[in-house]
Amino acid sequence: MTSNTRVVVIGAGLAGVTLARRLGELGTPALVVGDEEHRPYNRVLLAEVLAGRYGPEVVALPAPAGLLRGRVTGIDRAGRTVRCADGSVIAYDTLVLATGSNAVLPPLRGLFTPDRELPEGVHAFRTMDDCLALSKALRPGVRAVVVGGGLLGVSAARALAVRGAQVVLAQQSERLMECRLDPAASALVRRHLEDLGVEVHTECRVRDVRSVGGAVRSVEMADGYALGADLVVLACGVRPRVGLAREAGLEVRTGVVVDDELRTADPHIRAIGDCAEHAGRVYGLAAPALEQAGALAGLLAGDGTAARYTGTRSLTRLTLAGPHRPSGPGGPFDLAAFGETDPRPGDDVVQLADATRGTYRKVVVRDDRLVGGVLVGELGTVGALARAWEGAEPLPSDGGPLLHLLTHDGGS
Repeated sequence: MTSNTRVVVIGAGLAGVTLARRLGELGTPALVVGDEEHRPYNRVLLAEVLAGRYGPEVVALPAPAGLLRGRVTGIDRAGRTVRCADGSVIAYDTLVLATGSNAVLPPLRGLFTPDRELPEGVHAFRTMDDCLALSKALRPGVRAVVVGGGLLGVSAARALAVRGAQVVLAQQSERLMECRLDPAASALVRRHLEDLGVEVHTECRVRDVRSVGGAVRSVEMADGYALGADLVVLACGVRPRVGLAREAGLEVRTGVVVDDELRTADPHIRAIGDCAEHAGRVYGLAAPALEQAGALAGLLAGDGTAARYTGTRSLTRLTLAGPHRPSGPGGPFDLAAFGETDPRPGDDVVQLADATRGTYRKVVVRDDRLVGGVLVGELGTVGALARAWEGAEPLPSDGGPLLHLLTHDGGS
């Protein structure tokens, strides 16, 4: 079968589906090819599904009108077609790569069976299938080891704990979420997990996964200490899915290299979302993916107001919310981080901390401009702070308005 569609999007994640929806609103049809069996969904909310707070249907995205389930196996740039695993061929005028990213599987001994499969009980945490498989395996008291203490690992550990698992989180670096949070904020996240019963180990490297009869039984640390495990969750980061682009001869560094019009080395192929590298940066976050989708929709539809994509000053916001208790350890736990959270010499830093309430706020000011901040516990002021940061306007020299932004009076 050969079909002709002006815009073809490979990938039915948040970036691809948003692009198709925006194009439809602008009168330009698009065909989206997705390789997951599930209805498109918001990957950001998978931890909430694992925690039992939401069902899969709640995190589903509106399916675009032109959605084809299938796996693309190759791109013919000369003929402007893509071929699928079922033998079908799809023609395009413009091809958009929104292939996302894959979970990183660490080089651990015993991680794979002789058939190159993960042992029973060992799961990545990236897709809806991963989430549902973990949920099926959960029962009160199950021993779960989460490998990785970044955003994904913290979310997974928290979700498993509120479902009644005995959770150990093993983080190789010296603190949790070190790429996004400063030491004080990281310490609050650790305290929150420990209040839920999560056993947190930092500066701790897992080196071996041990299985019996094809099912995981324990993990071994670099110091020889072994932890019993019925479940092992691999949350060791993600890597852009660039195989199709590389095989097609497009420029690939960490991600698929694009310019300010999100165009690859081939003028007929664009890339957005987790797989795209713009100005030397791969974002791997929802907000930039949405901004790229919006910008590209305007460019492809010939929208007179469309602007080039010049990058995203992204804000990381995470709500760890339990399904049952509205307050206390199982209740909501919010954090947000934006810009540069580690000050340089000469920067001014304003901090407010309340150990009793478990809240923490910090902003970094450079040359009278807000360049970054981190908030943990209560996010009532995050909107005002983010707007001040995004606007990059000079702050009044007396500092009063900045202190005002850090208090509840700052508004959201």
